[in-house]
Amino acid sequence: MTAETATAHPHNPYRSPAPVPVPSRSVLEDAGELLRALAAPVRIAIVLQLRESPRCVYELVDVLGVTQPLVSQHLRILKSAGVVHGERSGREVLYELVDDHLAHIVVDAVAHAEEG
Repeated sequence: MTAETATAHPHNPYRSPAPVPVPSRSVLEDAGELLRALAAPVRIAIVLQLRESPRCVYELVDVLGVTQPLVSQHLRILKSAGVVHGERSGREVLYELVDDHLAHIVVDAVAHAEEG
C-alpha cells in the first residue's frame, strides 16, 4: 500500500486534505444561534437594508412593507443575537449592523439563492 492510497477516502480516489480543526462546542453553538437569527426572510431583508445605512423602525416598515410590530419583533431577535444594535436619538432608535461580517453572510446567501 502506498502513502497516497493509505490516506485516500474509500469513495474518493484522490488524497484527502488534512483535517480542519473543529471549533469548540461553544463556538459552534454560537454560530448556530447566529445563523438561526438570520434565517427569517424579514430579518434577511432588514440586514440588507442596514448594510446600506443605519435606519429607524419606521424607515424599515416603509421599505419592507410590513407592520411596525413585526419589524420591532425581528429587530429584537437580531439585537439579542448580536447582529444589530440600536442607539436612541430623541424619540427614535437608529439601528445598525454590529459588523460587516454579518452582512457578507446574508449577501452571499442571497446571491447563492439568485443563482439557483
